[in-house]
Amino acid sequence: MVDGTPIGRARGLGSAHEGVHHWLMQRFTAVGNLVLMLFLTTSLALLPAYDYATLAGWASQILPATALALLIVSVFWHARIGVQVIVGDYVNEPGSKFGILVLLNLVFIGGAVFGLVSIARLAFGGAA
Repeated sequence: MVDGTPIGRARGLGSAHEGVHHWLMQRFTAVGNLVLMLFLTTSLALLPAYDYATLAGWASQILPATALALLIVSVFWHARIGVQVIVGDYVNEPGSKFGILVLLNLVFIGGAVFGLVSIARLAFGGAA
């Protein structure tokens, strides 16, 4: 037999205080992604040509390179938070959840670093 009422057992446990943070970060990164994508699509649409030399020259300027770097960080952060919430909701075993989150964090960090290094190579003229 269970002692106490359901509300009595739950009272005082409190919340995990994680849901609101993830929800807010998803919204902030979504707005950041939207603003950066609007800037970049407008900027790309105004280019005279779309060959490699033109795009590399455009990406080597300070404002587009910074916007591209911020977009990469924001997109990968947004995706990581979203996948983390999905894994938290649908994976029930703690060991599996930990392993999947570690693997996904490595994938997202690796993708972001690859993108940032690629932009840095273009911005600093080291791309071949």
